[in-house]
Amino acid sequence: MPTFTRFEDMEAWRQARVLCQEIYYVSGQGSFVKDFGLRDQIRRASVSIMSNIAEGFERSGTGEIIQFLAIAKGSAGEMRSQLYIALDQGYLDQGEFARLASLASDSGKMIAGLMMYLRKSGIKGTKYKSSQT
Repeated sequence: MPTFTRFEDMEAWRQARVLCQEIYYVSGQGSFVKDFGLRDQIRRASVSIMSNIAEGFERSGTGEIIQFLAIAKGSAGEMRSQLYIALDQGYLDQGEFARLASLASDSGKMIAGLMMYLRKSGIKGTKYKSSQT
């Protein structure tokens, strides 16, 4: 796995960005835009995925990034659940739902893979760099 110097280099963050863009687009269309509670909550969940990946990375400690990745993964699950609500309310058709749910699921899997890698790697993070050899 490559060493990242910026969170923007992380595939998981880039995937989360695409997902966030898609969520903002679909939640700004038709009747979805008028359901303020669901619209705002699904947008917050999509923003949370991107933000927590970035914040964890910037914390520079492996334990901290894993903690923030876990929050991001949870937000991906939350968003998938909200997509079911949008589908059931008729805000999304089956094709849009399947595409977005797949993107959210893929994001969660990428995040889980990164978490597993970090747990097994023995890397402590850049804030411990001076004590690592």
